[in-house]
Amino acid sequence: MPGTDPEPRTVRANGITLAYRVRGPKDAPPVVLPHARGADGADWAEIAPALAAGPRRVYAPDLRGHGRSDWPGGYAYEAMRDDVLAFLGALGIARADVVGHSLGGAVAYSLAQHSPRLVRRLVLEDVPAPFPLDPPRPPAERPGGDLPYDWAMILATDQQRNAPDPVWWDHMGRITMPTLLIGGGPTSLIPQEQIAALAELLPDARRVTIGAGHLVHEARPEEFLAAVGEFLSPADRTPS
Repeated sequence: MPGTDPEPRTVRANGITLAYRVRGPKDAPPVVLPHARGADGADWAEIAPALAAGPRRVYAPDLRGHGRSDWPGGYAYEAMRDDVLAFLGALGIARADVVGHSLGGAVAYSLAQHSPRLVRRLVLEDVPAPFPLDPPRPPAERPGGDLPYDWAMILATDQQRNAPDPVWWDHMGRITMPTLLIGGGPTSLIPQEQIAALAELLPDARRVTIGAGHLVHEARPEEFLAAVGEFLSPADRTPS
């Protein structure tokens, strides 16, 4: 039923247990949806059914430190990338489209840099360029009560956001697959000029703006799906 969320499954990958949700026919082209910081795979509950109707086999994992996946305490972007890489290997997926939002988008472009043959097409939803924050993000204060994510993940990703590894920018030219960059427009917390900078650097990039703020797929799901669906559509595919 559209909009409902299937029961999460689990798989061992990169030494941890990852939870994930899956929709669509088993033999359909695979699409992987890494979520934003503080969310989990259920964040794609409205998007995944529409993509699965493509038809596509849609996988929405909980990144480490989030939701029902393990909270192992190490939260380097590269570790999250390696989790997704191992996740695909464990499920026997040799090549996939990857659609990442915010932190999930950084994980997605890291995967595309590291293993470009694995990523057929890449979509980055309101993902900033890896530029150091000026001024830096101040130390965060933990909210009270139970959290659906590991607080150590917040602290670790804040540190990486303040001082990203220069290699992340230097290796953008390795992202040679067709890439769609979706910006949230002037109300987004992400400087849109950074998305433009990414678009200029990537060898095969398209850029669209949907004036929805940072949560594009949540605030404007129909427009988001129209842009992503056209980009991933069979008529627009290049041979594997």
